[in-house]
Amino acid sequence: MRRQTVLMTEGPIGRQLLYYALPLLLSSFLQQMYNTIDLLMVGRFGGSEAMAAVGATSYLNYLMIGFFLGLSTGATVVVAQYYGSGSFDLTQKAVHTAIALSLAGGAVLLPIGYFFSPVFLRLLGTPGDVIGQSVLYIRIYFCGVISNMVYNMGAGILRAVGDSRRPLYYLMYSMILHILVNLVLVGALHLGVVGAGVTYLISQTFSAALVWITLARSDGAYQLYFRQIHFHWDVLKRIIKIGLPAGLQSMVISVSNITMQSQINRFGSMAVAGCAAASKVNNFVYTAISAFALAITNFVGQNVGAGKFDRVKKSVWICLMMTIGVSAALGLVIWAFGRQVIGWFNSDPGVIEHGYQMVCIVGTLYWSHSFAEVFSGAVKGAGSATFAMVSSLICMCVLRILFIFGLLHYWFDIRVVFLSYPVGWISNGLCMTAYYFRGKWFERCKDLQLQKG
Repeated sequence: MRRQTVLMTEGPIGRQLLYYALPLLLSSFLQQMYNTIDLLMVGRFGGSEAMAAVGATSYLNYLMIGFFLGLSTGATVVVAQYYGSGSFDLTQKAVHTAIALSLAGGAVLLPIGYFFSPVFLRLLGTPGDVIGQSVLYIRIYFCGVISNMVYNMGAGILRAVGDSRRPLYYLMYSMILHILVNLVLVGALHLGVVGAGVTYLISQTFSAALVWITLARSDGAYQLYFRQIHFHWDVLKRIIKIGLPAGLQSMVISVSNITMQSQINRFGSMAVAGCAAASKVNNFVYTAISAFALAITNFVGQNVGAGKFDRVKKSVWICLMMTIGVSAALGLVIWAFGRQVIGWFNSDPGVIEHGYQMVCIVGTLYWSHSFAEVFSGAVKGAGSATFAMVSSLICMCVLRILFIFGLLHYWFDIRVVFLSYPVGWISNGLCMTAYYFRGKWFERCKDLQLQKG
């Protein structure tokens, strides 16, 4: 059988990074397509209110699952380091602990999301004409949260051992299923937000099953045995040490985004619908940046595990240049065709105008986020995630919120909310750049490797 995993501790850095990152990039695009297709189908067949109902749940959904997805970053780093070091037993422990963590996380989130979502949506000031449909959608969405957690953790394990292709293939299969079911439930049967939610539930369960089967049938150090799924406490402590700051960082960013969503809600359902469409479009640029950040995290993780520190810093610069180039090109395309793309979701002029304003201000500056994401991904791969969390707290949350409330008091315009995005990215990028060059993360990871050796 053709080898699917890639050991990233040998060979040309640029080619390996590109070979590994491209499937990640395509996977990120497909992952983003899930909610985008839901929003597009609901907007075309259910109207602007149904579209706003789906769009209003996005940031709340990510807040509740973001913490555990951050923990999965810690699991991915640990698996990558153990796999890079060639330790079969430690890799096995990390894999089974990671899957146990995903199942436990999903079991905790399901009742929270189902029962408390109406309270959270009201606190956000969700417009009254869409809150009923928003509650319905988010409850169906959280019925699939265990599958969501299992897929993301399982795909993270595969990527940690250098296999970024099979998660891509599984997302492709799942996306085909997603489109077909959406066309039936939303397009033909006109089930609106219910159809969109059920479609997501079916396709997410399908992709989780594919990843689980792959891990169970593998014959390497990352093979999954159902009866061995439990917490190995020494490994769990290491996962939490790396993943907890990443999880808190995800929550911090989500709190910031929710605050911005609450301010967008003040401008009415047209603004909510337009910004929901623009966010889906802009997120394709963001997911491209995140894919390269994930690539450098796993690349650094394997090379730190193998003690090949000469490859670490070279790879970071190569990855940064790739990220800036791709995000800038995508941003320009979105800026040039923004009105047409927003119009795919909904043809209402008010929706298009709000969406295009957001695209113009936010989308063209996404490249500035590359510095924070790549440098943060690199230090996380080396096992240092605390500073990235602190920097995000200050720049992506506190500074953004102060900017929004301070300026909206004098200039009540939705563009203030849009401008807060690049303000957070640029300030966070400056902080992470300074830490990358001046911090002690590189010396600490070398010392840790020497102690292990």
